[in-house]
Amino acid sequence: MSSPRVSVVLPCHNAREWLGEQLAALAAQHLDEPWELVVVDNASTDLSGDLARAACRGRPGWRVVEARHGRGAAHARNVGVAAARGDVLLFCDADDVVGDGWLAALVAALGGADFVAGRWEAGRLNAPWVQRARPLPQQDGLQEFAPPWLPHAGAGNLGLTRALWEKVGAFDEGFPSLEDTEYCFRTQLAGHRLVFAPDAVVHVRLRGSLAATYRQMRAYGEASVALHRRFAADGMPPPNWRRGLGGWALSVPRLLAVRDRAALGAWVLRLGWRVGRLRGSLGHRILAL
Repeated sequence: MSSPRVSVVLPCHNAREWLGEQLAALAAQHLDEPWELVVVDNASTDLSGDLARAACRGRPGWRVVEARHGRGAAHARNVGVAAARGDVLLFCDADDVVGDGWLAALVAALGGADFVAGRWEAGRLNAPWVQRARPLPQQDGLQEFAPPWLPHAGAGNLGLTRALWEKVGAFDEGFPSLEDTEYCFRTQLAGHRLVFAPDAVVHVRLRGSLAATYRQMRAYGEASVALHRRFAADGMPPPNWRRGLGGWALSVPRLLAVRDRAALGAWVLRLGWRVGRLRGSLGHRILAL
């Protein structure tokens, strides 16, 4: 196989339950030029790597690399890019499913930009109550932060040129969550516009349990405070942690009014975010004493 211009990087950690569906969707993609898939096995213990190696067998340009010296999506993506050979870098996640034509659409978008994000879709992979409990951003445009600042997007549907990567640098492995948001902010501050590519669709798999939703949102809330600290000097508005405390306290009585699983899921989502914001804000203040 000649050296590919396009590389797809797929980080994976204990995703055997969903990985096969994503790999099948990638196998169905069509592009009128050589492309490669780099699956990054990030210390999986559920034989995800074996499943990926079996799927790669007989497919030119598909391969598995190991990322065992660090944990997290940022580390896995960085390892994948280091192993990739293409001048165009596309990212997707192991628990999602790329839509028909995703590869060609994202590559086409990069014909007129060097930093692009595709569209998310929630209906295919999530139960109705999950969709009602957690509205999915990035369906009609780029995501907005709170307080509003620069737009951003999830790394599960992101594309950029290698030239941009070499200029801006890798994902920050100090961010266990929202590392993609940090990358979007840093890249835009370096002078590169993030462009929305609505034809590049990824079917997103949201957390399917209340406990998993709470843990994810708590991590997001805590990481959001770290983002504010990182970019405060660049003009990012600071979080109001006192308002977060009041909002969390006022949200407790809402539990008494819960009538269905979707309403409870929405309450858990808000609670996780607020607790995370409090943990991040108060932890920073304690460390500063």
